[in-house]
This record gives sequence, structure tokens and C-alpha cells, in this order.
Amino acid sequence: MKLQEHILVPKHEVLSEEEKKEVLRILNIKPEQLPKIRVDDPIAKEIGAKVGDIVRIVRESPTAGKVVAYRYVVPPILVKVKEEKEED
Repeated sequence: MKLQEHILVPKHEVLSEEEKKEVLRILNIKPEQLPKIRVDDPIAKEIGAKVGDIVRIVRESPTAGKVVAYRYVVPPILVKVKEEKEED
């Protein structure tokens, strides 16, 4: 069974380069300003996400309808290094 087939896992999809540019333009941010998802995350692996990609996550909500979130794909080591620096 694929992860995205589970009822509790929202839809994840990698944005095309055009979609990526449009999202960053609309939000007026750099990719690094988005929340992160590690490239070794099981769902990132399943959808074929690569470092530097942006992933769109679409959640269904009974009160809000559809909620869209974005994550920037980072290598696993960057997250660890940042966490260690924050602890110091």
C-alpha cells in the first residue's frame, strides 16, 4: 500500500518549475523561507521529490474545505546542522 492511499495522509505533489516560480512570486518569498521537508521523508521518496523541489500538500478539512501548504525539499544533513546550531 502506498502512503498516499492511506486515509490520514494528505495529497503530496512535486511542483513543476513553472508552478514553483509562480508560487514563490505570489508569496513573495525565497524557497528557503518555506517550511522544510527532508528528501529522505517517506512521502518525499514516494513522490520522487529531489532536493530543491517544492511540494504542494492538499489537505481536506470539514470546516475549511481544501487547505494548501508548501514544503521546500532539503537534504537530511541541513536539517540536522540547523537543529544543532539552535541548541547551542
